[in-house]
Amino acid sequence: MLDVRRIAQAIIAREGGYVNDPDDPGGATNHGVTLRTMRRLGLDLDRDGDVDADDVRRLSRAQAQNIFLTNYFKRPKIDQLPEQLQASVFDMYVNSGANAVKILQRLLRQMGHDVSVDGVIGPQTAGAAQTAALSAPDLLTDAYGIARRNYYFRLADARPASRKYARSRSGGKGGWIKRAEEFISPRYHLSSTEFLERVNKWG
Repeated sequence: MLDVRRIAQAIIAREGGYVNDPDDPGGATNHGVTLRTMRRLGLDLDRDGDVDADDVRRLSRAQAQNIFLTNYFKRPKIDQLPEQLQASVFDMYVNSGANAVKILQRLLRQMGHDVSVDGVIGPQTAGAAQTAALSAPDLLTDAYGIARRNYYFRLADARPASRKYARSRSGGKGGWIKRAEEFISPRYHLSSTEFLERVNKWG
């Protein structure tokens, strides 16, 4: 049985502690929870009348886990997806919000399922995902992970400031790509040569 709390703990470990990167549209972040999210939830942890970077710094791992389980797993209904997809979609939802679901919906449409690309998991999306999982369970998980990796590449293509998340300072795979490939079978991981060919146009 899927241990959702353990998945949330793994997400927190991947996200790391407090960061305030000016190139990150989410702003100050701690354990993967952004300032934007904390403002939306009204988490004034220091009780000074506003939600700012100081509140983000105060966020504990336990609080982050509860936020993820409530707002990034249960509320978007990721539990209605096939079990083998839940970890990757959950991880991506924390990283990119409703885009995680849109990636899945576009993939399902490519597989011939009539679903709307609206970023919402309803009966249509959940049913199509369950049907796809029954016919090709392992392939669906890998296909989602590959689509997720391609999403990161497209973001970096369009936004030079984001390329540091896809490519490391040494020129190898960056955090985004490594993160996506954690949910992809090793046979579908990009080799060093394939990765370099993909990012070569970035200069």
